Amino acid sequence: MLAANWVAGQTSFTLEQIRSYPFPNELTGVGRRLVWALNEGGKRNVYVAEGPGYVARRLTSYADDDGQEITSLSISPDGKWVVFARGGEHGSNWDRSVGVNPASMPVAMRVQVMAAPFAGGEVRVLGEGDLPRIAPGSDRVLFSRPGSFWVAPIDGSRAAKVLIQARGALGEAEWSPDGGRVAFVSNRGTHALIGVFRDEASPLVWLGPSTNRDSSPRWSPEGKRVAFVRQAAAGGEPRPLLTPEAAPWSIFSGDAETGEVRRVWSSGAGRRDSLPSTQGGANLHWAGGGRIVFLSYADGWPHLYSVPEAGGSAVQLTKGSYMNEFVGLSGDGLRVYSSVNTGPDAQDIDRRHILVTPVDAAEGKILTPGRGLEWSPVPLEDGLAFISATAQRPPIVTVWRDGKEQIVGGETLPRDFPTAQLVAPRQVVFRAPDGVVVHGQLFEPKGGPSKKPGIVYVHGGPPRQMLLGWHYGDHYANAYAMNQYLASRGFVVLSVNYRLGIGYGFDFHQAPRTGQRGASEYMDVKAAGEFLKRLEGVDGRRIGIYGGSYGGYLTALGLARDSALFAAGVDIHGVHNRFIGRNRGGGEGGYERAPDAAEAREVSWKSLPIADMAKWKSPVLVIHGDDDRNVEFILEKAVVGRPHVQIGS
Repeated sequence: MLAANWVAGQTSFTLEQIRSYPFPNELTGVGRRLVWALNEGGKRNVYVAEGPGYVARRLTSYADDDGQEITSLSISPDGKWVVFARGGEHGSNWDRSVGVNPASMPVAMRVQVMAAPFAGGEVRVLGEGDLPRIAPGSDRVLFSRPGSFWVAPIDGSRAAKVLIQARGALGEAEWSPDGGRVAFVSNRGTHALIGVFRDEASPLVWLGPSTNRDSSPRWSPEGKRVAFVRQAAAGGEPRPLLTPEAAPWSIFSGDAETGEVRRVWSSGAGRRDSLPSTQGGANLHWAGGGRIVFLSYADGWPHLYSVPEAGGSAVQLTKGSYMNEFVGLSGDGLRVYSSVNTGPDAQDIDRRHILVTPVDAAEGKILTPGRGLEWSPVPLEDGLAFISATAQRPPIVTVWRDGKEQIVGGETLPRDFPTAQLVAPRQVVFRAPDGVVVHGQLFEPKGGPSKKPGIVYVHGGPPRQMLLGWHYGDHYANAYAMNQYLASRGFVVLSVNYRLGIGYGFDFHQAPRTGQRGASEYMDVKAAGEFLKRLEGVDGRRIGIYGGSYGGYLTALGLARDSALFAAGVDIHGVHNRFIGRNRGGGEGGYERAPDAAEAREVSWKSLPIADMAKWKSPVLVIHGDDDRNVEFILEKAVVGRPHVQIGS
């Protein structure tokens, strides 16, 4: 129905070629030493490089495409050891530390903590567990198991032993600067506490224990206090379901010996003052110069602020219509680095660049302007490392020194990767029917017939932003590659950044009447289809739509509501049955009801694709993996078995 009848011979390449790109993540470093994980066609390994030459070297030798992630990478402070976790699915919503088994082997692989000499040599298994943290003394590694923390010597010379056991889900462990104590979170479900381990003979110290939800423990440089984030516990009488709630929060500081706490800073009470839901959340850092750095949406954009460690007025470090992500400190704690969607080019709102600013003044500077994209900054003794990409070149580790960039590991890109054959997506801006400004990236094939089929791509999340180049997330890098492939096959592809996504401010990210409260974001998706239909080079009768997760939900909405516009679709693990009010007094199980429960149920029903199933005429392919840890099968069940639905696995 949508198939393009023309393929440009000069720009044609195979799906295997475009998906052969190596994808780096988990970049970190110490001094002049770097380490990162690299996925090469499903084969995941650890790579290292050392200054001044920074030549990439593979440290591990995992030769199978077995789905085993490499995460929590770190280098010991003395630079001699690399520690990581292997296994699990850490980008998922649940069961992150449970082993994955895509090959359906009789016994699934376990999540294990590993260590290897930086110079090369045997990889040692330190124990079954996850989220390793190296002690500042470099001789011990702490890692988590359900309900406990374990510790092992970094060289694997002795078996791991349990160090901490406590109620709740234990996580976010942080060693004190001297390596003698550990701060951690004990999440009890209804509330969460910050604990401090001192030694095996002393009781745990709880920092200002309460019924609140505490998180993000960060040690002071001298190791006497712990800063953390505090949010009020959920509860109380049912509130209106159709009115989004504010989620105010505070920064506290606790004495690691006595457990006494004091408030350092508090947000306002408005919705913009809610705890940020962008990458890194509060991005709490105890910096140098006696200041604590954090992220806030207070001025309508996720910006960096700092406050004196004793409390006082916060200083806004970054200002303007852009967001901060991938936040980290310099070695002396006096500068903060981040990835931002701003720069000298007006189209930088759909890119990422590296910004640096002092921790006590709004004197930010863009270090990497241009048409590329840069993220995950890692300060080095002789410069800065990050991951960079362009519209045609996939992500790769890069070292920046004296204003010059050095590619590290460029030889890992396959020789037949079609870099020169890829298109540079064009930024397009259009309006939804209610006037909301929507950004998108248009992939346009060259040559061919005057009228080509079109496709709308809808990202998931929804707090995501597709970019004018390769994406920093592995899932969305794959989607970018697919859009390039579709363009090479003669399709005009429009990737739409609908409201609820990041990168365009709070009012766009937390727009009214979205999702279960009215699905207003669908207006942006429909507007993208109509934008394609109006393009001179697009056949308006052959416009398709595809997306995954939340993008699958919006794909289903498009096919159910507007089969006349969207001729076919691919719905990948879509979230189809998210009915409102499960936990806020809108369900059937409790006695109390939200004051707008009846209206909310009606609005929620009309926001679902199944409400318009009778109008769904276009064919669709539904795809859902068996071990999906982001979307439950029950949430997709609503459309399965309906007319026009085909099931893939």
